[in-house]
Amino acid sequence: GGDTLSIEVNVMPGSGKVELTGKLGDVMKESAMAAISYIRANSQKLGIAENFHKTKDIHIHVPEGAVPSAGITMATAVVSALTKNPVRNDIAMTGEITLRGRVLPIGGLKEKSLAAFRAGITDIIIPNENKADIDDVPKEVRSKINFIPVKSMDTVLENALR
Repeated sequence: GGDTLSIEVNVMPGSGKVELTGKLGDVMKESAMAAISYIRANSQKLGIAENFHKTKDIHIHVPEGAVPSAGITMATAVVSALTKNPVRNDIAMTGEITLRGRVLPIGGLKEKSLAAFRAGITDIIIPNENKADIDDVPKEVRSKINFIPVKSMDTVLENALR
Protein backbone atom coordinates (compact mmCIF):
# COMPACT_ATOMS: atom_id res chain seq x y z
CA GLY A 1 0.00 0.00 0.00
CA GLY A 2 0.87 3.65 0.08
CA ASP A 3 2.60 5.69 2.72
CA THR A 4 2.30 9.22 4.04
CA LEU A 5 4.99 11.83 3.54
CA SER A 6 5.90 14.73 5.80
CA ILE A 7 7.38 17.87 4.35
CA GLU A 8 9.16 20.40 6.56
CA VAL A 9 9.84 23.99 5.53
CA ASN A 10 11.92 26.63 7.27
CA VAL A 11 11.97 30.24 6.13
CA MET A 12 14.72 32.50 7.39
CA PRO A 13 16.27 35.85 6.49
CA GLY A 14 18.66 35.44 3.60
CA SER A 15 19.37 36.12 -0.03
CA GLY A 16 16.81 33.93 -1.79
CA LYS A 17 18.50 30.57 -1.58
CA VAL A 18 16.25 27.50 -1.87
CA GLU A 19 17.68 24.39 -0.27
CA LEU A 20 16.18 20.95 -0.87
CA THR A 21 17.25 18.10 1.39
CA GLY A 22 16.19 14.56 2.11
CA LYS A 23 15.79 11.72 -0.33
CA LEU A 24 14.53 13.78 -3.23
CA GLY A 25 14.45 12.40 -6.73
CA ASP A 26 14.36 14.62 -9.80
CA VAL A 27 10.54 14.69 -9.86
CA MET A 28 10.39 15.92 -6.26
CA LYS A 29 13.03 18.59 -6.93
CA GLU A 30 11.03 19.77 -9.93
CA SER A 31 7.86 19.82 -7.81
CA ALA A 32 9.58 21.98 -5.21
CA MET A 33 10.81 24.46 -7.80
CA ALA A 34 7.37 24.58 -9.47
CA ALA A 35 5.84 25.28 -6.06
CA ILE A 36 8.24 28.18 -5.46
CA SER A 37 7.54 29.59 -8.94
CA TYR A 38 3.79 29.39 -8.35
CA ILE A 39 4.17 31.21 -5.02
CA ARG A 40 6.37 33.90 -6.58
CA ALA A 41 3.85 34.48 -9.37
CA ASN A 42 0.98 34.71 -6.86
CA SER A 43 2.72 36.31 -3.88
CA GLN A 44 0.49 39.38 -3.76
CA LYS A 45 -2.71 37.32 -3.81
CA LEU A 46 -1.26 35.04 -1.12
CA GLY A 47 -0.31 37.94 1.15
CA ILE A 48 3.41 37.25 0.82
CA ALA A 49 5.97 40.00 0.23
CA GLU A 50 6.70 40.20 -3.51
CA ASN A 51 10.45 40.22 -2.89
CA PHE A 52 10.46 37.19 -0.55
CA HIS A 53 12.56 35.32 -3.11
CA LYS A 54 15.31 37.92 -2.61
CA THR A 55 15.09 38.36 1.16
CA LYS A 56 14.26 34.89 2.47
CA ASP A 57 16.03 31.57 2.29
CA ILE A 58 13.71 28.59 2.07
CA HIS A 59 14.73 25.13 3.20
CA ILE A 60 12.46 22.27 2.12
CA HIS A 61 13.21 18.94 3.77
CA VAL A 62 11.57 15.58 3.12
CA PRO A 63 12.71 13.46 6.08
CA GLU A 64 11.21 10.09 5.12
CA GLY A 65 12.11 9.59 1.49
CA ALA A 66 10.45 10.82 -1.62
CA VAL A 67 7.34 9.86 -3.51
CA PRO A 68 6.09 11.76 -6.54
CA SER A 69 2.77 13.66 -6.50
CA ALA A 70 3.79 16.04 -3.74
CA GLY A 71 3.79 19.33 -5.66
CA ILE A 72 0.67 20.73 -3.99
CA THR A 73 1.92 19.53 -0.61
CA MET A 74 5.23 21.36 -1.07
CA ALA A 75 3.48 24.53 -2.23
CA THR A 76 1.12 24.40 0.74
CA ALA A 77 4.00 23.87 3.18
CA VAL A 78 5.95 26.82 1.77
CA VAL A 79 2.90 29.13 1.77
CA SER A 80 2.22 28.06 5.36
CA ALA A 81 5.80 28.86 6.40
CA LEU A 82 5.85 32.23 4.62
CA THR A 83 2.45 33.35 5.93
CA LYS A 84 2.75 31.69 9.36
CA ASN A 85 -0.69 30.20 8.71
CA PRO A 86 -0.60 26.56 9.85
CA VAL A 87 -1.74 23.60 7.79
CA ARG A 88 -4.62 21.59 9.26
CA ASN A 89 -3.38 18.46 11.00
CA ASP A 90 -6.34 16.34 9.90
CA ILE A 91 -5.82 16.76 6.17
CA ALA A 92 -3.72 15.01 3.55
CA MET A 93 -3.24 15.92 -0.08
CA THR A 94 -1.85 14.54 -3.29
CA GLY A 95 -1.34 16.15 -6.68
CA GLU A 96 1.24 17.77 -8.86
CA ILE A 97 1.25 21.50 -9.57
CA THR A 98 1.82 23.48 -12.73
CA LEU A 99 3.55 26.85 -12.70
CA ARG A 100 0.12 28.47 -13.04
CA GLY A 101 -1.26 26.55 -10.03
CA ARG A 102 -3.31 23.94 -11.87
CA VAL A 103 -3.52 20.63 -10.00
CA LEU A 104 -2.61 17.61 -12.11
CA PRO A 105 -3.84 14.03 -11.66
CA ILE A 106 -1.88 11.33 -9.87
CA GLY A 107 -1.67 7.56 -9.79
CA GLY A 108 -2.27 5.29 -6.83
CA LEU A 109 -5.16 7.12 -5.19
CA LYS A 110 -6.35 3.93 -3.49
CA GLU A 111 -2.96 3.26 -1.87
CA LYS A 112 -2.48 6.89 -0.85
CA SER A 113 -5.98 7.03 0.62
CA LEU A 114 -5.41 3.86 2.64
CA ALA A 115 -2.15 5.27 4.02
CA ALA A 116 -3.87 8.53 4.98
CA PHE A 117 -6.72 6.58 6.62
CA ARG A 118 -4.22 4.51 8.64
CA ALA A 119 -2.64 7.79 9.78
CA GLY A 120 -6.00 9.04 11.09
CA ILE A 121 -6.69 11.54 8.32
CA THR A 122 -10.31 12.58 7.77
CA ASP A 123 -9.99 14.84 4.70
CA ILE A 124 -7.93 14.25 1.56
CA ILE A 125 -7.40 16.84 -1.15
CA ILE A 126 -7.17 15.12 -4.52
CA PRO A 127 -6.92 16.28 -8.13
CA ASN A 128 -10.35 16.80 -9.66
CA GLU A 129 -9.34 14.50 -12.51
CA ASN A 130 -8.99 11.63 -10.01
CA LYS A 131 -12.63 11.73 -8.82
CA ALA A 132 -13.45 8.51 -10.66
CA ASP A 133 -10.63 6.74 -8.77
CA ILE A 134 -12.47 7.23 -5.47
CA ASP A 135 -14.57 4.18 -6.44
CA ASP A 136 -11.39 2.05 -6.15
CA VAL A 137 -11.03 2.92 -2.45
CA PRO A 138 -12.65 0.27 -0.21
CA LYS A 139 -16.16 1.28 0.84
CA GLU A 140 -15.41 1.15 4.59
CA VAL A 141 -12.54 3.64 4.10
CA ARG A 142 -14.39 5.73 1.54
CA SER A 143 -17.28 6.24 3.96
CA LYS A 144 -14.97 7.70 6.63
CA ILE A 145 -12.92 10.04 4.46
CA ASN A 146 -14.01 13.32 2.92
CA PHE A 147 -12.42 13.58 -0.53
CA ILE A 148 -11.97 17.17 -1.68
CA PRO A 149 -11.46 17.32 -5.47
CA VAL A 150 -9.58 20.43 -6.60
CA LYS A 151 -8.52 21.99 -9.87
CA SER A 152 -6.28 24.79 -8.57
CA MET A 153 -3.87 25.71 -5.80
CA ASP A 154 -6.30 28.40 -4.67
CA THR A 155 -8.76 25.69 -3.65
CA VAL A 156 -5.99 23.59 -2.08
CA LEU A 157 -4.97 26.49 0.15
CA GLU A 158 -8.59 27.37 1.04
CA ASN A 159 -9.04 23.81 2.35
CA ALA A 160 -5.60 23.08 3.80
CA LEU A 161 -4.73 26.21 5.77
CA ARG A 162 -6.42 27.20 9.01
